[in-house]
Amino acid sequence: MSQQQSSLRLQRIDVTKNMARYYALSIQPTLFGQTSLVRAWGRIGTRGKEIVHMFEREQDAIALLRKIAERKLKKGYSVK
Repeated sequence: MSQQQSSLRLQRIDVTKNMARYYALSIQPTLFGQTSLVRAWGRIGTRGKEIVHMFEREQDAIALLRKIAERKLKKGYSVK
């Protein structure tokens, strides 16, 4: 298992709607040999919210990262 750190940051800005959002995804190893997917989101310039998903296999974390990223890209987010 490689357990290398990888991350993706997306943003969606629409001045006409006063919208400035970010969505960050990061795969990180844990102290106990598992893999975590950390999701953070909110308005750009704020701390926002965060949730951590734990996985036994790194492939499962990568699959969820890709699924979330595809969904966000369809909603108009772009890679920063």
